[in-house]
Amino acid sequence: MGIVLRQTALNTTITYLGFILGAVNTLFLYTRVMSDAYFGLVGVLISTATLLMPVLSFGIPNTLVKYYSAYKERADLQPLLTLVLGVPLLIVIPLGVFSYFANSIIADFISGKNEIVADYVWHIFWIGLFMAYFEVFFAWSKVCLKSTLGTFFKEVFIRLGVSVLLLLLFFGVLTEAGFLNWLVFLYGIRVVLMAWHAMSLQPFHFRLALPDGFREVLQYTSLIILGGSISVVLLEIDRFMINQYIQIENVAYYTVAVFIATVIIVPFRSMNQIAYPLTASLMNSGDLEGLEKLYKRSSLTLLAITALIFIGILLNLQDFYLLLPESYRGGVSVVLFLGLVRLFDAFLGINTAILYNSRYYRTLLLMGVVLALMTILLNAWLIPILGLTGAAVATFISAGLYNLVKMLFVKWKFGLTPWSINSLKVFGIAGLTFLLFQWIVFPFHPVVNITLKSVLIAGVYLVALLKFKVSEDLIALFRKGFKK
Repeated sequence: MGIVLRQTALNTTITYLGFILGAVNTLFLYTRVMSDAYFGLVGVLISTATLLMPVLSFGIPNTLVKYYSAYKERADLQPLLTLVLGVPLLIVIPLGVFSYFANSIIADFISGKNEIVADYVWHIFWIGLFMAYFEVFFAWSKVCLKSTLGTFFKEVFIRLGVSVLLLLLFFGVLTEAGFLNWLVFLYGIRVVLMAWHAMSLQPFHFRLALPDGFREVLQYTSLIILGGSISVVLLEIDRFMINQYIQIENVAYYTVAVFIATVIIVPFRSMNQIAYPLTASLMNSGDLEGLEKLYKRSSLTLLAITALIFIGILLNLQDFYLLLPESYRGGVSVVLFLGLVRLFDAFLGINTAILYNSRYYRTLLLMGVVLALMTILLNAWLIPILGLTGAAVATFISAGLYNLVKMLFVKWKFGLTPWSINSLKVFGIAGLTFLLFQWIVFPFHPVVNITLKSVLIAGVYLVALLKFKVSEDLIALFRKGFKK
C-alpha cells in the first residue's frame, strides 16, 4: 500500500492542479470569453470524441495492463507491444475512410438540433484518435508503475493549453473557430509527448510476431472495447444527447455543473493510476488475501476523502454560483445527483479493476450493455421533460445501478466487499458534519465565505476521522505530513 499512497499523493496533487486550471477555464474564462453556443460546442466535441475513443483504442489500454505482468522476460514483451500499437489501426483506418465518404450523413445526424456542430465532424475524429493513443501510452507508463508524468499530461497539459488559447481568444488573436482548430493540435502534441515518455520507460522494438496466448489476448481486447464504451457512455452520453434534444447553450451550462461534481472523483482517479496495475498483478499471482486488503483499504481511504469533498461542495454551492454569470447558476440539482454517483464510484475502490482483470469480465460486459442502453433510453425520455436535471437523473439511476451490480457480483464470485465498520463511521461523520454546517451562513464576499466555511468543515471532519481512528493509511499520511 506504500507505493499506492505515495503515487496517489503525487497524482492527486497533479490532478488537483489540473482541476484548478480547469476551474479557471470552465468557470471564469469559457463563461466570459466564449459565447454560450461555442462553449456548448466545445462540450459536444469533447464528449463525442470521448465516446469514440474506446472504439478507436480497441480496448488496448486495459489489455496492456492485464497482460503486461504475465510477460516476464523483456524479449517476450516486444510482440505484445507491437500488437498494442498496431491493433487500433484495424479500427482507425476503416473508420477514417468511412468518415471521409459519409461526412455529410454524420454531420446531419449530430447537428439535427444545432446546425453549428455540422462543420466539426473531423475535429471529433482527430480528437478521439489522439485520445485513444494517449490512453495506450498512458497504460504503457502505468504498468511500469510510473504514472505521475502521464497524470500531468492527462490532467494539466490540455487545460494549461486551453488557458493560453482562451487568453488569445480574449485578446482577439484567435477566433472561436480558430480556437477549435488549435484545440485539436493540443491533443496531438500531448500524445507525442506521452509516447516519448512511455518508450523511455519500456523501450519498444518492432517485432512482427504473435505473442504467447495471442488468441486469449485478442479475445480480451475485442471484448474490453465494449467495457470501455459502456463506462464512457455512462459518463459522457448525457452531454451528447442534450445536443440532440435541446439548444446547444445548455451543454455549456451542464458542463459547468459536471465540472463541479467531477472534483469529487479526483482522488479516485489518482489512486486508480497505480492501484489498477497492482490489482492485475495480484490477480495474476492468485493473491486473494492481498487483493482483499487492497480492496478494503482503497475503498475506505477514497470514501473518507471524497465524502469530505462532496459535503464541502454542497455546503458552499450557493456562494460558489454567485461567482458565475447568471445564466450558469441553475445546476444545483445536477451537482447533487452527479455528486452522489461520484461518491458511490469512490466507495467501490478497485471494484472495476477486479472485474476487468478476472475471468468474469464477459458477464460484466453483458450487464454493462443493458445498463448503457438504459442510460440512453432514460436520457431520451427525461431530457425533453426535465432538461438538464433529466440528464443528471438518468446518469444517477443508470450509473448507480451499474455500480450496485458490480459490487454484488464481486461479493458473489470472490467473497470480497468494500465496506467495514469504519465505512459506517465515515458516513456518520460526514452526515453529522453536513448537519452541523448547513445552517451556518456567513455575510461576507462569496470567496471569503467559501474559504472560511471550507476550513471549518475540513477541520471538524478531519479531527473526527483521527479521533475515531477511521483509516490507518490516512493517519499515517497525516503524521508524515505533520513531521514534514
